Amino acid sequence: MSTTPIGSYRLFQKLHPLSLLAQLTSRRATGCLSIFTGAASWSIYLEDGKLTYASYSDKLFERLDSHLRRLSQQIPALNSATRVQMQLMFETKNEHQSIQNADYQAICWLVNQGYINSVQAASLINELAKEVLESFLCLKEGSYEFSSESSLDELPKFCRLDLRLLVEHCQKQLRNRQNIQSSIPSGAGSQVLSTTQTSQFQPQLQIKLGQKLPISINFDIPEINQNTQPSVGKKLYTIACIDDSQTVLNSMKHFLDENTFSVVMINDPVKALMQILRSKPDLILLDVEMPSLDGYELCSLLRKHSAFKNTPIIMVTGRTGFIDRAKAKIVRSSGYLTKPFTQSELLKMVFKYLG
Repeated sequence: MSTTPIGSYRLFQKLHPLSLLAQLTSRRATGCLSIFTGAASWSIYLEDGKLTYASYSDKLFERLDSHLRRLSQQIPALNSATRVQMQLMFETKNEHQSIQNADYQAICWLVNQGYINSVQAASLINELAKEVLESFLCLKEGSYEFSSESSLDELPKFCRLDLRLLVEHCQKQLRNRQNIQSSIPSGAGSQVLSTTQTSQFQPQLQIKLGQKLPISINFDIPEINQNTQPSVGKKLYTIACIDDSQTVLNSMKHFLDENTFSVVMINDPVKALMQILRSKPDLILLDVEMPSLDGYELCSLLRKHSAFKNTPIIMVTGRTGFIDRAKAKIVRSSGYLTKPFTQSELLKMVFKYLG
């Protein structure tokens, strides 16, 4: 069976995913294979025929967050606050301002900040690669190009994975899914690769890869205890929460994870200024509607103090009207958080100003 040479194609054509991967692996290619369809794109990064990373554009950070949530059971530092902070730093809503390799850069950031170690990063990349390759193997049509220059060249590498083993795992998953779906009445529809399609390219893949590839995954990293915890000693942000309702204060403290934040709860607005001076918070969450001294007045007083001219002050209120927002701007508040709020909304607002 003739094979399509690896080159640069931008017209849609029939795709043979296994054949593409087999050629790249047998040639010990280094670079990036980019695949495009009308709806999504795939990027498979190789070094000397080994996979260093694989990415799929659809639900990029949802997929990454899903794996990090599972990891957080063994690594408490990967709490929701850390994940939201990471997502705010690297995920962009505007495709014209997108960060190149945002998901990989996010993983590098987690390692650099000590939330995970290199072995844990390699394991994470391995799991992500399985999902990406499984969806890639289902493609029948699209366009692709291979570039010997990779946008990951300047970034640290955490693993070099055996592509043959990854593909075999994905094929097994697809076959299992096909067997399950064979019991579904016709017409239900399926996007998985059929057993016939899988076996069509399997012989060529085995011939191409042969015994030249290592039998097991090679992470090229010294063995470390997988349960090793990331380094401690990261900065704790001090957050001052000012509200006359103890229930609201307790909710804020619950939402702000203790591994990342030190929460100072203040329920008396009159005494708030002295308590804030003592605690010197990095950010202030300030309720608008309080007896004796409302939030706007307190914000104005804080801004007059040299120590709090630039401290982020977030007004927290159930009022959503234009006049209320205008008042908040007049007293130079930094942001406006509407009650009731979710943990995600609170964390996004906090990290927006803590950077």
